[in-house]
Amino acid sequence: MIIANELQAQIQHDRQAKGRIHSFESFGTVDGPGIRFVLFMQGCALRCQFCHNPDTWDTTTGKVMTVDEVIAEIEPFIPYYQASCGGVTFSGGEPSLQAPFLAALGRELKRRYQLHLAMDSSGFCEPSHLQSTGLLEVLDLILLDLKMIDEHKHMKLTTQSNQRILRMAEHVSKQGSKLWIRHVVIPDVTTDPADVDKLAAVISSLEAVERVELLPYHEMGKFKWQQLGLTYELEHIKPPSNEQLKGVQQQLQQQLDVPVNI
Repeated sequence: MIIANELQAQIQHDRQAKGRIHSFESFGTVDGPGIRFVLFMQGCALRCQFCHNPDTWDTTTGKVMTVDEVIAEIEPFIPYYQASCGGVTFSGGEPSLQAPFLAALGRELKRRYQLHLAMDSSGFCEPSHLQSTGLLEVLDLILLDLKMIDEHKHMKLTTQSNQRILRMAEHVSKQGSKLWIRHVVIPDVTTDPADVDKLAAVISSLEAVERVELLPYHEMGKFKWQQLGLTYELEHIKPPSNEQLKGVQQQLQQQLDVPVNI
């Protein structure tokens, strides 16, 4: 009886938890397996020069929603997610900034529908925070964005050190979390063969990587920078050619035992 009461209290607490939501996509097909509901969380500590969602950076904006309210948006499409072996992906912004809310949402989605849950993350989260909030326990997959391994270059590209990211990557790997590594290919920025070798070395050190996804840099978010009055520092960079993408792919594939996809 005491255990049942505690469980009911936990459920009620989870259902009323609140998070700041930027937006969502009902039929995502590129953020994990199957058809997925992609929940874009508000807030991010990085300031990536190539970010196509700078409007997600501010931690004080977005729509405040409860777990129940978010699930109400997901429920009409659950048959599609279940039939396609899809689920829900937490994205952003940086979703781990709102780890307690996503842990509560994840527990409720698992309790009601047993959905596959993924998180698309920069990894800018201390392992202790990820663990203590319970978020890691509800995730079936982490899409980890490794932007640059050289710390100085990472700071120039994102304004932040990558040491926390590397700690997080090592921690979730040791915990057995399934990982898909994502890497944005930016000509003359992330295509230096020495940097690609460093990326391969880090990926090789992680135990639970299932695949690597190379994402071609694009300019679709440039207008948002202009609307926000921000200077777009990659103005001179164009999207990579097929040859540039394949060059990075081949260099990584020669050093890795998992698929490297474009």
